Amino acid sequence: MNTPHIKTATNQPIHIGVLGFGGLGQAAARVLAPKQEMLCVAAADQKGYAYNRQGLNADQCMATYKTHGSLGYLESGGVLSHSSIEELIGVADTVDGYFLALPNLPNTFMANVAKQFIAKGWRGVLVDAIKRTSAVEQLFGLKDELQAAGITYMTGCGATPGLLTAAAALAAQSYAEIHTVKITFGVGIANWEAYRATIREDIGHLPEYNVEQAKAMTDAEVEALLEKTNGLLKLENMEHADDIMLELAGICDRDRVTVGGIVDTRNAKKPLSTNVQVTGRTFEGKISTHTFTLGDETSMAANVCGPAFGYLKAGVELHRKGIYGLFTAAEIMPKFVR
Repeated sequence: MNTPHIKTATNQPIHIGVLGFGGLGQAAARVLAPKQEMLCVAAADQKGYAYNRQGLNADQCMATYKTHGSLGYLESGGVLSHSSIEELIGVADTVDGYFLALPNLPNTFMANVAKQFIAKGWRGVLVDAIKRTSAVEQLFGLKDELQAAGITYMTGCGATPGLLTAAAALAAQSYAEIHTVKITFGVGIANWEAYRATIREDIGHLPEYNVEQAKAMTDAEVEALLEKTNGLLKLENMEHADDIMLELAGICDRDRVTVGGIVDTRNAKKPLSTNVQVTGRTFEGKISTHTFTLGDETSMAANVCGPAFGYLKAGVELHRKGIYGLFTAAEIMPKFVR
């Protein structure tokens, strides 16, 4: 079993692993590249993994993945494997924390990944950008096991759930009672194939689809659907974990939280501005609404990966204090990664 290895010296960079190397995983590697406080040393995809204690070169990783379809072909530290996550957990003995940039397809996938870390005796910090309420509920079923295993798990730490959920938790402080939390997102992607898994997850939220159907769709079937919708996915009243996260944080009942938006799979420009509106009653009896709007120039990747690593840094601080278990983006403030 691996022993605790998270460094106590503040001048040493936190060693990061990225699981999943699709659009989000590649963006995560690019976000980490200029950071001084974090160093990406490990990454895995479906067919292999790469590990280098001195750090992975983001450009080399992306070029190798684009050319060969797997990080396993990387000249320095690449290994081809059919069980890449499990093998990487065992081999990468300096990794302090992992960003799980993985599609939660099927809906039990993220919980199963967490179980692999527990079974391996790994200790450290895990962060996900999970979407569905039911998926977060599965992780809460593992809360005691994660705590006993010495794992600090930060869930729902992307954009929504994540950044916008945390903003709602802060905005709620002005009120004596919260009436509604409305999250509306706009996502612009120039080419859906760069985010295949993310788009399939979104399709799973459409009324006529479910997660299993979306996962089983071929690329041609996804293309056909997008052709019908002119490249737009319009999502309403989604099963989004912002609701359970705000409920658990004591902000409001989950039925007062709604999430929806539009994903444009053919244009990088957002079809609408991403925002969260928190409406409530003040102690003087006034009804008012706070609105927090993300800049249109910030991409989905920027708004997911930035918070994820901010929460990972916060998780490392908790772990160093011996605080383990499961936490959400509505409970803990992220730390800015320099």
